[in-house]
Amino acid sequence: MPAHGGNIYEEARRLGVKENQLLDASASLVPFPPPKSIYRCLLKGLANNSLRNYPDCTYQALREAIGIWHKVDPCMVLPGNGAAELLTWSARDASKKGTNALIAPGFSDYARALNCWNGQYIYLQLPKCWSANTPQAFPLNPTTNVIWITNPHNPTGQLWSRSSIEPLLKRHDLIICDEAFLSLVPNGEKESLIPLIHNHSNLIVIRSLTKLFALAGLRLGYAIGTAERLEQWQNLRDPWPINSLAAAAGLMLMNDHVALNKWTRKIHNWLLKEGPWLQSELGFLPGIKSHASSTNFHLIESKQSLKRLREILSQKKILLRDCSSFKGLGENWLRISLQTRRNNIRIVSTIKEILN
Repeated sequence: MPAHGGNIYEEARRLGVKENQLLDASASLVPFPPPKSIYRCLLKGLANNSLRNYPDCTYQALREAIGIWHKVDPCMVLPGNGAAELLTWSARDASKKGTNALIAPGFSDYARALNCWNGQYIYLQLPKCWSANTPQAFPLNPTTNVIWITNPHNPTGQLWSRSSIEPLLKRHDLIICDEAFLSLVPNGEKESLIPLIHNHSNLIVIRSLTKLFALAGLRLGYAIGTAERLEQWQNLRDPWPINSLAAAAGLMLMNDHVALNKWTRKIHNWLLKEGPWLQSELGFLPGIKSHASSTNFHLIESKQSLKRLREILSQKKILLRDCSSFKGLGENWLRISLQTRRNNIRIVSTIKEILN
């Protein structure tokens, strides 16, 4: 199973503590509780006996709400059990096209998804030093049939410009763009590939509600692509991949544009304030290089192994992301998920205490 951040239950068992005693900066979620409207929606779903009935297997209302938000036809939207399920179906199509290009370092779940279908893939190495410019030109020009792109990139936090990715659509049989973190980035939506879907049948865009609303346990994402492609997926996959409560919460979130915009502004303001502060403070740590990021996680690098630092932090109930599962990084790197100012101070001061 591919390694992920956010293994809080496993870490709590290992450390002999309760989950709520840990500061989890290994999972790249916003540090705020989900909006209260989500809890009210879930409670309403329990009270009105909706659990007794099977979900609408077409998820038509949810597709329409997402379609309105992104200005696409509902038939070009397919909700899924988190982005992970939709990556698996994307890999089914990608495996039929030939060789896939995966970016290293990068999210290991793409390889997991391709392995489900015996898909062929190679790794392309990103430069390990990048500027703070936003957005940046996509730096690679693979000759493979398929390319998988994460925007903003995980784990580096680089935001790619739409204008630099669009020409790739003319040269590749399929492009899969994972925009799971894009909604968190101020002005990030300007770089989304979703507007290109109408003219490019060789494009799949994956989105998630997990990161923006801290709803990893609810499991809700969606794909945007051609109606023909998504209808095939719908006919092949499990009949009810999304439970009634998750579907209801997603519908409520996507229908209330005022609340959605308000929440997004809150996240953007937090990111604009805390992101530069954390990067600057991390840069003062001895022997640590802090890399620029457009989104809610930061990579730090050292000339020496950071494995011991991570373990001591975990003993102090602070979890950082082990980067050994990111091909091309290893134990000299750690990823830190942006927190509230209070917890960001706690992370930086604890690291400084350990290093000194």
